[in-house]
Amino acid sequence: MAAKKKTEAAARFPKATEKDFTVIVKPLITEKTMALMQNENKVTVKVLESANKTEIKLAFERIFQVKVTDVKVLNQRAKDTTRGTRYAGRISGFKKAVVTVAEGEAIDLFKE
Repeated sequence: MAAKKKTEAAARFPKATEKDFTVIVKPLITEKTMALMQNENKVTVKVLESANKTEIKLAFERIFQVKVTDVKVLNQRAKDTTRGTRYAGRISGFKKAVVTVAEGEAIDLFKE
């Protein structure tokens, strides 16, 4: 039964390309993003600075073989910080995307 679902998904979505794997940099794991994943079926990831919504949607559909219904993109601004009182530093900014997966489908980011 599971093999049948995989072949149906493979027929529905094209094969992932190398560019798809460069668009999605890494998942963002916080308490808030985990709650979004469990309650609202949304996945939050760090993406390439030059990626747009269409590229992100296609990359998700090709890599994870799921239907994406919505993509929200935002630029996380860089922050100045200090380590104690002495050492000033900077946390670099990045682009992140919140991807909504269709109802009834799921992405397993923590495969064993």
